[in-house]
Amino acid sequence: MSAPRIAFVAGPTPDARTALTRLRQRYASVPVARADIVVALGGDGLMLHTLHRLMRDGTPIFGMNRGTVGFLLNTYRETGLLQRLRNAKQVTLNPLIMQATTVGGRKAEARAINEVSLLRQTRQTAKIAISVDGNRRLEELACDGVLVATPAGSTAYNLSAHGPILPLGAGLLALTPISPFRPRRWRGAILPRSVQVTFDVMEPTRRPVSAVADFTEVQDVAQVTVMEDSNHTLTLLFDPEHHLEERILKEQFQP
Repeated sequence: MSAPRIAFVAGPTPDARTALTRLRQRYASVPVARADIVVALGGDGLMLHTLHRLMRDGTPIFGMNRGTVGFLLNTYRETGLLQRLRNAKQVTLNPLIMQATTVGGRKAEARAINEVSLLRQTRQTAKIAISVDGNRRLEELACDGVLVATPAGSTAYNLSAHGPILPLGAGLLALTPISPFRPRRWRGAILPRSVQVTFDVMEPTRRPVSAVADFTEVQDVAQVTVMEDSNHTLTLLFDPEHHLEERILKEQFQP
């Protein structure tokens, strides 16, 4: 079996740049556009940037942690990379697509691998109505914000907002409020991945809200629709002992 064509990308930190230099000296590499596999060196932020960069190409990505948490990455080792790539387990993900309309009527679209979040822009509490597949499910959520998270993103901002951790194969999305004021006891919902969630901002001029899809922010939104983008499939590669499913499962048993 011939070795895959590998491209290396790295974050801006000294650890990541040093790793990039050392791996390029040890292994043959090609430009990203010609690669069979991209090896990403950095933290989860670098991995998200790389996933967005390669979203339309679908090139598998094997990440090695040269950052901090590294939830989406494997352990960094310089030796044995080709064998690790041959033995790696695939995880496929679909991003979310956010369609936002601002108070002024401007329309914007962006994709998110972790979550789409709505956040209040000022000291005024946001007031947001929530519909699922066209059915109004919550007339008014008074809050700091609300988000829709994928299973891959359920251990990120969603978990910090006390949302549920979702197994990758569950076919679910997490709808999670951020500091809800009314209804105070509402803790969100677990939804099928096929749904379309629509957020209507109440009093959007007096209580402005921004919408964020990973790295893309749209301010002063009036309505935001979120759904899974089934047209784009992302492929991550993991060492068998550090498979993402296992990490998500272990996260649920952390003290």
